[in-house]
Amino acid sequence: MTNTLEKIIVDKKNNIDKFKKSFTIEDLKKKVSSYKNYLNFKDKLKKNEISVIAEIKKASPSAGVIVENYEPKSIAKQYSNSGASCLSILTEENYFKGKLEHISEVKKDVKLPILCKDFFIDPYQVYLAKSFGADAILIILAAINEKTAQEIYSVAEELNLSTIVEVHTEDEARKALNFNNAIIGINNRNLKTLKTDIKTTYDLHKILIKHSGPLVCESGIKSEKEVEEIVKKTKINNFLIGESLLKDLDKNSSLLKRIVQISP
Repeated sequence: MTNTLEKIIVDKKNNIDKFKKSFTIEDLKKKVSSYKNYLNFKDKLKKNEISVIAEIKKASPSAGVIVENYEPKSIAKQYSNSGASCLSILTEENYFKGKLEHISEVKKDVKLPILCKDFFIDPYQVYLAKSFGADAILIILAAINEKTAQEIYSVAEELNLSTIVEVHTEDEARKALNFNNAIIGINNRNLKTLKTDIKTTYDLHKILIKHSGPLVCESGIKSEKEVEEIVKKTKINNFLIGESLLKDLDKNSSLLKRIVQISP
């Protein structure tokens, strides 16, 4: 049976091919050099305070449509006012209903670093993401082989982009330690089955505690109590949170405020 991740990767290859017909690497490099609004994503993750990477997305394979009247710029402003350190914008087209243009739109009004949250399978995408204003990219180790991951990471380093290397298993966690300058994200969601288990963070942080850079707990966070428990048990103080904030934006702007006020 084809799992969800495999389906997404097949469609992603087709979408990249469409971009390649419109923009060469040289085209993208020119666009990158003319864009002056880049921010340091990694530096915004505070060592002694809670940092939230607040996620902006219209839909997901696990939840379906999350925000009917989807206005990324409006959501970004609300997150910024509520204390988010960074933003994560889903740009995958088919399963998350995203667009790369959403990054450049948000960047016009909100002064927070932005992660291009997508499925990076080709170094070309790094140039593409930065050309739209991204400050960070995502490498999902479950989605690609080690050689491709290193190639994508090298291009991101060359372009001064922060990188989140995302892991879900012990084997991936050990491989992630080779990315010395990266942020490492522990995804509590299994991208093949879409099931979420916070225990993943508790298990993998024991391996990743050796990493000199920031660690991020991703997916499945529903309350400030969960955040307090994770901070207490793992010392991780960076969190990527999406659906809990998006499902009721008015209500959960206060959830974001409460989370960032927690003392690590």
